[in-house]
Amino acid sequence: MSNGSRPILFVELKERLFKKLLLVSGLLAIGLLLGIFFTLLMESMLSIRETGVSFLYQSIWDPVRETFGAWPFLLGTMITSVLALIISVPFSFALSLFLGEYLKEGAFRSVFNGMLDLLAGIPSIIYGFWGLFVLVPMVRDFENSIGVLAHGVGIFSSSIVLALMIIPYSASISREVISLVPQDLKEAALSLGATPWEVIQKVILPYAKSGMFAGVLMSFGRAISETMAVTMLIGNSNKIPTSLFSPANTLASVIANEFAEASEALYLSSLVELALILFFVTAIFSLLGRYIIKKWMPVQ
Repeated sequence: MSNGSRPILFVELKERLFKKLLLVSGLLAIGLLLGIFFTLLMESMLSIRETGVSFLYQSIWDPVRETFGAWPFLLGTMITSVLALIISVPFSFALSLFLGEYLKEGAFRSVFNGMLDLLAGIPSIIYGFWGLFVLVPMVRDFENSIGVLAHGVGIFSSSIVLALMIIPYSASISREVISLVPQDLKEAALSLGATPWEVIQKVILPYAKSGMFAGVLMSFGRAISETMAVTMLIGNSNKIPTSLFSPANTLASVIANEFAEASEALYLSSLVELALILFFVTAIFSLLGRYIIKKWMPVQ
């Protein structure tokens, strides 16, 4: 064997090892996901056998009488997440348009991008403390001014904090989609006499709307699975909420609050079934968002 062929064989060996390493990494990720799913499924089988489908629409959660229903927590999860999404979408779209279209370069862009990344990386418990010390007194004053029972904590407070937490996710994805809009389309619209607002309305938004919608879906999945900040601000009530200012619970918050004290087998299994439901809900929205990005997001 010549000396010249040895480097080639060495490179081929490294490539084969690298491909095998990638394959093993992918299989480990799939195995971890399946392991989490089957662990939750097996640990919740007792609750599934005892309550069946009624677990989803039963409105009473009473560990003393061993009566368990997930409906108050499903409702609390959806209300807080949807309200957070409604609050966050205008701000996230405005940020994405500003960074993707008006502030394309320069030091200020780096500052804004760094702030978005910092907001996305702040631990949720810090958002929770900020909400308790700053937001809750403001919400309590607002509740007093409109004549409702002033809890301070509740769905409204937790939704505002959730909105602040998911804005960076949605804005980052939307910003990247907007930056992919071909420059020649925008220049053609401007050359035909369109104003900058008309370019945004008639060119950028139609071109990037699928990717922006996917970002909204993925941030919605993030809001559904949030735990600590919501647990600190939602009031932790196991009853069905009667208004946007009522204390409530989400799937994640009730698990965080009660898992440590669950001693009976059925109680523990019911909490694990809540986690299984949360697993399915977040997986559905995450996969749906990624599917939309992959299928309809424009590629430059």
